[in-house]
This record gives sequence, C-alpha cells and structure tokens, in this order.
Amino acid sequence: MTTETILVIDDDQDLRESIVEILENNDFAASGCDSAETALEKVKVTTPRLVILDNMMPGMGGMALMPLLKKDYPNIKIIMITAFSTVENAVAAMKSGADDYLSKPFRREDLLVTVRRNLEELKFASQLSEPGMDDALACLANPIRRQILATLAREKQMRFMNLTRELEISDHTKVNFHLKNLKMNNLISQNREKAYHLTPEGEKMVDCLQLLFKKISS
Repeated sequence: MTTETILVIDDDQDLRESIVEILENNDFAASGCDSAETALEKVKVTTPRLVILDNMMPGMGGMALMPLLKKDYPNIKIIMITAFSTVENAVAAMKSGADDYLSKPFRREDLLVTVRRNLEELKFASQLSEPGMDDALACLANPIRRQILATLAREKQMRFMNLTRELEISDHTKVNFHLKNLKMNNLISQNREKAYHLTPEGEKMVDCLQLLFKKISS
C-alpha cells in the first residue's frame, strides 16, 4: 500500500465506504469522514495528500470546507464530487479551491484516473521545488542530454562507446561534453568499470520529465 493518504468526506455512508474500498483495493491508503466538521479535526492529526469531498452535506458543505483546508494545508489536492454537474458549479468549485471535479454517478475507472492524475501532479510539484532543480532543468534544455538520461533509465548502465552507438552520435567529443555536464549537475555517475548510470537525483529528474510530458500530452 502506498504512503499517499486519501481522505473521503461524504455523508452518504454507502458511497463513502465504496470509494474507500475501491481506493484500498488499488493500493491507496484511504479513510472516510461523514461530515466536514469531523474532517477538520481529523486532518489536524493526519494530514492527507488528497481529499475527495462531497458538495452537499448537512452542516458545513463542501464549498465552505475547501477554503479552510486550502488555507491551513495549501498542498492538499481536493477533488469535488457532486450530483449537480453544471459549468457554473464547476467554476464555483474551482474558485473555492477544488483541483478537480467528478460528477455523480461516476465510474470506478474515472475515480481512479482522477486520483492518480492529481497525485502525479503533487509528485511533479514537489520534485520541481527541490533545491537545485532549476539548474538541473536548465541542463536538460539540450535534447542530447535528455536522450542520455532516457537511455540510462532504460539500460541501467552503459559504457561510453556503447552509449555513443545507442545515441547514434559519431562525434565522441560532443557526447563527452554532455556527459560531463550531466555529471556536473549530479544527474549521472560512473562506477568502477567506468560505466555510466543515473544517480538518485537523475532518477528523480527522469520521473519529473515523464510527468511533465504526460501533462503536456494529456
């Protein structure tokens, strides 16, 4: 089970428990609350990464709860669910702090796709905020460097000549220049056999680039 904690807030017990069950069956850590008031107390103890929130509930509704959550926990992702799907409701939800929107009744697949997309966006944002990430991203403005990282991510490790053949670049000086740049930014390293491989920072960068391209193409 992942460490990504998800809180489901809905006064409809059957729906709430159904959503929690679907999430747990897909390796998410999920729990439920039957009211906004209970949720506010719960997040003080364990702050979730993502909240799935019903719009219409007795007492405090979803629209009123979202600004409170975003004020104290700005990094929480919020998915609003409602039976009243209109453009006006969607705009109002987004203005109040919703990051995404699901209309009842929704399919199991729609729920999972929406949850995964928002968790990926959180991961992407956290990686971009890490120290040195601006320099690393600037380093990858060159397509050859991106190719090197992608090749090493796929092959795990490669010696210089094998890498140049894989890249289909005959100018060894050019490849060596880009390898030094990647090493300087601590994205790749060499082992005792002189084979190049990704560093932990390089692996994070590959994940970051994959998420970026996925966001652009979606």
